Amino acid sequence: MRTVIEIPRELAASQEKFNGEAGRAFIDGLPERTAQFLDHWDLKPDGPPMHGVSALVLPVLRRPDDTPAALKLQLLDEESEGEPVALRVWNGDGAVRLLAHDEPTGTMLLERLDETRMLSHVPDPHQAVVTIAELLAHLTSFPAPPGLRRLGDIARAMLDQTPWALDRIPDPGSRRLIADCAAAVREVVDDPGDRLLHWDLHDENVLASDRAPWLAIDPKPLAGDPGFELWPALASRYDPDDILWRFDAMTDILALDRPRARAWTLARLLQNTLWDIEDGRPLDDDQLDIARRLRSG
Repeated sequence: MRTVIEIPRELAASQEKFNGEAGRAFIDGLPERTAQFLDHWDLKPDGPPMHGVSALVLPVLRRPDDTPAALKLQLLDEESEGEPVALRVWNGDGAVRLLAHDEPTGTMLLERLDETRMLSHVPDPHQAVVTIAELLAHLTSFPAPPGLRRLGDIARAMLDQTPWALDRIPDPGSRRLIADCAAAVREVVDDPGDRLLHWDLHDENVLASDRAPWLAIDPKPLAGDPGFELWPALASRYDPDDILWRFDAMTDILALDRPRARAWTLARLLQNTLWDIEDGRPLDDDQLDIARRLRSG
């Protein structure tokens, strides 16, 4: 008898919101796909499913010796298709270890980390920022393998969209700020870097493990400049008085050129702004504040 997995309603809602028809199809097929891979990799469920915005993660045991693992099922897109590529490069060194991968669906079997010990639970935000910076310094020491999305291509596409976006920002101060971000990106776009980037390393994407104090999960990898990695740690647990301390600490730990790192960090606000305008959302005041402080700091 096949195991029936209940799909969390929040995951179904986020797939509907962000992926439309493709998201609905993914959710509709998820029970059958879960059962398929439980059989295929000889797994048995070991707890209720967990989820983020885009993926279902099911704690499992690997037969015959009941080794703990995690089955990750997600919609295959340009972000998720690079995840197993990056995890193979890191090979468990600073990141969760990939145990098996099904290329057609993007389904992965991962080592089990301790989801009850997340870096976001550490009360001191400075300690969390330093931990993220130390992980990034190691992860970005690896050259990006061929075939990943490239930061240079993404940055040029953002610059092409900028005039369209500026016409849709009514506030003059915000419009000037986004124009300044685009100008900073133009200064560095011709030298976008070639390191393996995680892209989304915030304190909820870092978990504890018995084999290492902290390991990164859920990369959306790019080939590019490590300066593009700093934004999530600046925005997590937003504190306006802490932005420059965090930026300085991270650039020091990663040994980054500060002006280049600032430019690539402002690129993240430009990227987020383009997404907000495309989706009809207002610009985020906290994110705008981070960029203002970096621009003047």
